[in-house]
Amino acid sequence: MSRSRYRIYNDEMPYFHTCTILEWLPVFTRPAAVRIVLDALQFMQEQRGQTLYAYVVMENHLHFIMAGKGQKTAIDHFKSFTARQILDYLQARGEQRLLHWLHEYREDKRSDRAYQLWQAGTHPKELQNEAMMQQKLEYIHQNPVRRGYVERPEDWRYSSARNYTGVEALLPVSLIWF
Repeated sequence: MSRSRYRIYNDEMPYFHTCTILEWLPVFTRPAAVRIVLDALQFMQEQRGQTLYAYVVMENHLHFIMAGKGQKTAIDHFKSFTARQILDYLQARGEQRLLHWLHEYREDKRSDRAYQLWQAGTHPKELQNEAMMQQKLEYIHQNPVRRGYVERPEDWRYSSARNYTGVEALLPVSLIWF
């Protein structure tokens, strides 16, 4: 049996995750959709025992670093819950064009669901030391800067860069890594 590089082998270690909207569709240009994700990340901390170290929500994907027992199950529940909540939100708002594409692009055209929000998996990468943690923190926090959305990472509202620079943030994170 071969080991996949995209599996969680040690729950207690922090892992870098990416969740991508199907076909990179811009779902998170809607603040209410971002709020659903942030609330779910906070729930994972408070109710599922996960430790969140960093996050950024962009228009069509999010990155985060997390550790905790049952991490894979917690993330599976996170993706399922947020998909249902965001799809309900889009339907209530009559976002027919976006819903059309979330229907058309769903994997295997599965008949058990009308829509698919997330691409499969999160491609977890274990962060084994401080250098790896620092590199991924930098990657996460520089994401909106690289895209040209802000000049400084802490100016992006939907990022833990704010936590690391002492600016009021939307979501608590742990600043203690190892």
